Amino acid sequence: MTPFRVRLQPGQPIHEQVVYAATRAIVAGQLRPGDLFPSVRALSRDLSINPNTAHKVISQLIADGLLQAVPGIGTVVAEPPRSTASQRTDLLGKQMEELVVEAKRLSIPLEDVTAALEKHWNRLFSGDTE
Repeated sequence: MTPFRVRLQPGQPIHEQVVYAATRAIVAGQLRPGDLFPSVRALSRDLSINPNTAHKVISQLIADGLLQAVPGIGTVVAEPPRSTASQRTDLLGKQMEELVVEAKRLSIPLEDVTAALEKHWNRLFSGDTE
């Protein structure tokens, strides 16, 4: 059984949706370093997706450093890379700029953006994955 949930929505590539759901489960602590990740076959079966799509998902998560292939064991959740807080924050630069531009376009005050960000942060880390 796949250790995370994903509701496939039309209009967005399936592999992106599954990568996002798996990433969310990892950062929220539902999947911890060393935990086994489903095989291509299991992921394909559990999510009713094409095996090529499942392979693409696992390959992307490995490329992103979230999973690692361990010979004789399988694919496991990787240890987070060592980096400074500044380096980790810099990785969000593009997404943060997009958020700011969209908030400005919609005339949303900074206080409301901050409150919404905090709400989503708390929801994700409280274990409420919906």
